[in-house]
Amino acid sequence: MADAPERLDRFMARAVGAYYARRETPFGRAGDFTTAPEISQAFGEVLGAWCVVAWQRMGRPDPVLLVECGPGRGTLMADALRAVAGVAPAFRAALRVHLIETSPALRAQQARAVPEATWHDDVGTLPRGPMLLLANEFLDALPIRQFVRRDGAWLERHVAGGGFVELPAQAAPALPAEAPEGTVKEVSEPALGFVRWLAARIATERGAALLVDYGPSQPGFGDTLQAMRAHETRLDPLAEPGTRDLTAHVDFPALAALARAAGASVFGPLPQGLLLQRLGLMTRAAMLARARPRLAGEILSGAERLVAAEGMGRLFKALAVCDSGLGVPPGFEEP
Repeated sequence: MADAPERLDRFMARAVGAYYARRETPFGRAGDFTTAPEISQAFGEVLGAWCVVAWQRMGRPDPVLLVECGPGRGTLMADALRAVAGVAPAFRAALRVHLIETSPALRAQQARAVPEATWHDDVGTLPRGPMLLLANEFLDALPIRQFVRRDGAWLERHVAGGGFVELPAQAAPALPAEAPEGTVKEVSEPALGFVRWLAARIATERGAALLVDYGPSQPGFGDTLQAMRAHETRLDPLAEPGTRDLTAHVDFPALAALARAAGASVFGPLPQGLLLQRLGLMTRAAMLARARPRLAGEILSGAERLVAAEGMGRLFKALAVCDSGLGVPPGFEEP
């Protein structure tokens, strides 16, 4: 008997969960993909400095939660903690590290990098209180639904027999009343739910969050679902579920609108390259290159990859969600 059609978001959740449960080291050159913290330690360092400034503008609360969603191997957090210990010891003493991670294999690696951390399966078990939250390439891995415009109506993509089937949409979110034939609209309900929670939490208990991921600055349409294995992206995302990472572009305009509606102040989305340059990433990379002359070329090329438009600087965006009393967060000031 053929398998019953499975809604795409449910297929994606199952496939991604299996992938991270079995893939012990998906990051880096020997893995399937490389994230910004693995490319340059300066990335985590400048994000740590961003948190220091935000904490100072919050009135230096003690304690304060420092939370990371999707912390990978713990590289970003370890780099951030090392940086703030030297420049802001009071912040280092006040912060309490909390990591949102479900993979036992990744938790083990994070424990080696950040042994003081407390782990959570989801944000629902975080303690109350002021919070600073970082999420780098977290939202893109959350499941999406895909809707396709056919004959004046929206159908929803399901997976069956290794391919897509289009069925009438059930319990669909609000979709445009009009769209050209064949238009694909993606909706990530987990991403929307996360940002709704985040904005409400920050608006009531104070804090700031920096979300960095890839996606458009303007509302758009299109099929952005992709699979990655061994740094190859031209793969069938429906084939061999659990053996490859699945991601989709983040709908930053929808997330920003939702955060504002929930009572938070929102800044961006801003191109990653512009934000990192404003935060001094290239200056920090130059300092590291001078301190390690044998690795200077690698250090500088890695930093350039993060900020260059032809690298990650334009496709990746940064969105800041803050409480209303914080003001404009670092790097988001108008020129």
